[in-house]
Amino acid sequence: MKRLVTGILAHVDAGKTTLSEGMLYVSGNLKKLGRVDHRDAFLDTYRLERERGITIFSKQAILSLEDTEFMLVDTPGHVDFSAEMERTLQILDYAILVISGSDGVQGHTETLWKLLDQYHIPTFLFINKMDLDSAEHDTVLEQLRRRLSDGCVDFSAGEDERDDAAAMCSEALMEQYLENGTLSREELQRAIVHRELFPCFFGSALRLDGVEDFLRGLQAYTVDPKYPATFGAKVYKISRDPQGNRLTWMKITGGGLKVKTLLTNAGLSAAEDEVWEEKADQLRLYSGEKYQMTDFVPAGSICAVTGLTRTRPGDALGLEPESQAPVLQPVLTYQLLLPDGCDAYTALGKIRQLEEEDPQLHIVWNEHLQEIHLQLMGEIQLEILKNLIAERFGMDVSFGPGNIVYKETIAAPVEGIGHFEPLRHYAETHLLLEPLERGSGLEFATACSEDTLDRNWQRLILTHLEEKEHLGVLTGSPITDMRITLLTGRAHAKHTEGGDFRQATYRAVRQGLMKAESVLLEPWYAFRMELPQDCVGRAMSDIPARGGTFDPPETDGEYAVLTGTAPVSTMQDYPREVAAYSKGRGRLSLSVDGYRPCHNTEEVVARAQYQPEADLDNTPDSVFCSHGAGYPVKWHEVEQHMHLPAVLKAPKVDETPAQTITQRVTPSYSSPAELDRELKKIFERTYGKIQRRGAFRPQQAMHYDHPREVLRQLEPATDYLLVDGYNIIFSWDDLKALAKDNIDAARQSLMDILCNYQAYRRCEVILVFDAYRVPGQTGVVDNYHNIHVVYTKEAETADMFIEKVSYEVSGRKNVRVATSDGIEQIIILAHGAQRISARMFRDEVEQVNRQIAASIRSQNQR
Repeated sequence: MKRLVTGILAHVDAGKTTLSEGMLYVSGNLKKLGRVDHRDAFLDTYRLERERGITIFSKQAILSLEDTEFMLVDTPGHVDFSAEMERTLQILDYAILVISGSDGVQGHTETLWKLLDQYHIPTFLFINKMDLDSAEHDTVLEQLRRRLSDGCVDFSAGEDERDDAAAMCSEALMEQYLENGTLSREELQRAIVHRELFPCFFGSALRLDGVEDFLRGLQAYTVDPKYPATFGAKVYKISRDPQGNRLTWMKITGGGLKVKTLLTNAGLSAAEDEVWEEKADQLRLYSGEKYQMTDFVPAGSICAVTGLTRTRPGDALGLEPESQAPVLQPVLTYQLLLPDGCDAYTALGKIRQLEEEDPQLHIVWNEHLQEIHLQLMGEIQLEILKNLIAERFGMDVSFGPGNIVYKETIAAPVEGIGHFEPLRHYAETHLLLEPLERGSGLEFATACSEDTLDRNWQRLILTHLEEKEHLGVLTGSPITDMRITLLTGRAHAKHTEGGDFRQATYRAVRQGLMKAESVLLEPWYAFRMELPQDCVGRAMSDIPARGGTFDPPETDGEYAVLTGTAPVSTMQDYPREVAAYSKGRGRLSLSVDGYRPCHNTEEVVARAQYQPEADLDNTPDSVFCSHGAGYPVKWHEVEQHMHLPAVLKAPKVDETPAQTITQRVTPSYSSPAELDRELKKIFERTYGKIQRRGAFRPQQAMHYDHPREVLRQLEPATDYLLVDGYNIIFSWDDLKALAKDNIDAARQSLMDILCNYQAYRRCEVILVFDAYRVPGQTGVVDNYHNIHVVYTKEAETADMFIEKVSYEVSGRKNVRVATSDGIEQIIILAHGAQRISARMFRDEVEQVNRQIAASIRSQNQR
């Protein structure tokens, strides 16, 4: 028998639950047809679902059709319950996306489509409500192809028309169609599995129009997945039955599961200290509210298991690989207000059960204020949660005003140092904190030699980094989009205990954040507005005032469409405002579009009134020992007391000029470097003057704020060479000697040398000089013949600039960095760039000069 786990997804009110009801009824699995508006739908099992007419919790039903068994999973359609929906995606074989024929593709529909693509789930589409006058077949189909995929093909049409359209979806289909004049079922199935083809069926679920054809199409164009013989399972949901029994919902992805089997998470994904073993007491197969007990569940089926107390959504059992992190994250936080006389600790223990069932709920206990805070997706979820707490725990709670869930990151690499040495304890940790791209989350790594610190201590430090939610220093918000690398550390053979490195690690992270340039991030919405033409002007003035941006408006008949992005904090109440000024004719769709720099950082920081040094649970200070007693050392004085030298070098204060370079100085001296300039003159006499390559579009000096702006001005190139100017000058003896008398002359000489080098090697050369000590200095990029010279802005070293550029370019281009800075070499190596020391680069330059001279001699002998 073919077994398929099939999820049904939709924007709210598209008719998803009605379609599920119709499919169960038409297939004979349901004797009486229920309706959502009559509050008797088969899959609306929760009281609030029946009252509100929306799906809140995912539920399953077993649909048997001849030799096929579908396990239908009905998911929530409202955006506030997106986390519940996303958890089911990891267990689906196929998905059914329901579209309202009268409303077409809506904002949340596009979010669902992106998730289905990310999880690589083959998808069928059912366009519902086609019995309404406002639903037009051709208009909806064109919109599906334009906003979702060109692979959307009408399977309700005749076979010839269907095959003609499907052949355009892939080369394989086109080849078979041209050869045979038709498409086989196997070719269509293969294209659907690879998400090249998306069958579309049209009908009305309420009237059962087109439901049977859709069901037959689903049966015909799906294939039975192949599963390994070894046991595996994916946990996607935790719930409780009416008797309070804990249910672990899982899909069996390999072998099978027998009742009373001893289950463990000691597979591919569990850490050693998180491994558990528990017995599966009961195996339940649910269909709606009812279930039947079974002794064995085969691969490809969903079951609910009792007797497991330590499972969590996302757990991988057996050989099942670890689940990927959820894409959708809550962006609002609310304080939970308890009724009078209710103990906060008791309430917290009960509320933790809800977090266990919905990890995205993210309950935070503020020990200092003795408050419980919850992170949610929206106000509808808030209302449901209030009712759920009252039913489950008998507590009449309320909520404080909602706030935005902010996050923090850093702008440039920094070394954090933590030392913990009370009497008879010892640990010191040095960490490198680096910024990552937006949406990267946190990454942890080690670059520490086992000769310096034993492997077991290094593993312990990485565990401590992962176990805690580290807070930023601007508002006390969680940090994100950073890579934290262990650089070095020290333990004591006698006095170091496991908890010592926990303290040192926490303090190192915090000390690094105190030293770094922190960046406050806030969630942003991607929006789509459909408005009457006479309302567009109002919207175009509102969006910039709310800190957002938008693309040029598009016209769609009598309506105009605006798409763009804006901060969540300014757009929460805007849907109601749009409805008011458009007199109900306008429509605004919002979907969370990740985190970006906060548009009003100063205001948010001032409102938070967070004092990082007063947060004793997250202290940046260290503890040292003297005369048999420990004593605290403030974070900004740790470098003066630390036992290991800093790995990340401080900026070169003595060797950096204190003036801004505004003109070129021609040196009047004699040195070995003059040979380079003489070779250049000979080269130009022989081959012609070296022309600017036009790598920078502007022909005059350009100011920049972020290195990314410099890269945008470059024409496409394959090879890049980044040179740390002062590092090279003070590493090469002749330039170093020259710099003692005239730093401008040394700088000029290096630029001339690199011009020769570039002319022969034909790579993009970016020479970077520090100007970080110049007050008010802005970043400047200038063209010097055929190379590009950068003078960094105030508070930005050449190291910082090079690290950012190497991060932006590496992976797509061949990038080399010339420097003898050890820590910088480690960083750029981690970015995928190639490193070359000052000595090796000097050898390479001299080799190029010899090759140029040889070419000139050969040319002159002709």
